[in-house]
Amino acid sequence: MSKKGNDMNPLVQTKEIIKTYTLGRTEVHALRGLSLDIEPGEFTAISGPSGSGKTTLLNLLGLIDSPTSGTVFLEGSQVKYNGLTKLHSIRLEKLGFIFQTFNLIPVLTAYENVEYPLLLAKKSSLQRREMVEKVLREVRLWEFRKHKPNELSGGQRQRVAIARALVNRPKLILADEPTANIDSATASEILDLMHALNEEDNVTFLFSTHDQLVMQHARRIVKLHDGVIIRD
Repeated sequence: MSKKGNDMNPLVQTKEIIKTYTLGRTEVHALRGLSLDIEPGEFTAISGPSGSGKTTLLNLLGLIDSPTSGTVFLEGSQVKYNGLTKLHSIRLEKLGFIFQTFNLIPVLTAYENVEYPLLLAKKSSLQRREMVEKVLREVRLWEFRKHKPNELSGGQRQRVAIARALVNRPKLILADEPTANIDSATASEILDLMHALNEEDNVTFLFSTHDQLVMQHARRIVKLHDGVIIRD
């Protein structure tokens, strides 16, 4: 069950989304008229077999890709995919991303990796220092702030990725298979951390996952198959 705020609009809404890719002479129908509402404060898993459209959906909601047809709304406003500068600004201010491969910059320390989105957002030096310290303490990595990714365990690297996603205090965190490259004990710990952030700060999490552990933690599961939502 989501924890709705005062706004009447869903945080994210898709209406009749179609996404078709052309591969040579073949058309791949990744999403087929998908409509979905995500309310503020949800902790929701998108599940389904490989090729069901999970990652495609996250890419559309993350404004990384655009639909072939249909409409995406963010906080009640229709997303216009032809404004690249505007999309970049929305991603920086309102969205956070967690990837299964961590996607950390190897030459930067944990602190610098988390700070990087704030540099893109042109935050001041004082703002960056305060925001990075706050989020690294939240994920219990402050003492490892000077370590580079190759000096951290898989679980610690995923914590850095979570901190980087959270540092701008986005409205929505999109997590694509976030437990895929860590062991089950570490995955459980990471999910407990994200669940606490969801409970305490009302951060909305949307996962793409095959992992039963993630689905056990989720409050809501949306099942996809061949680009459509399967109703139980």
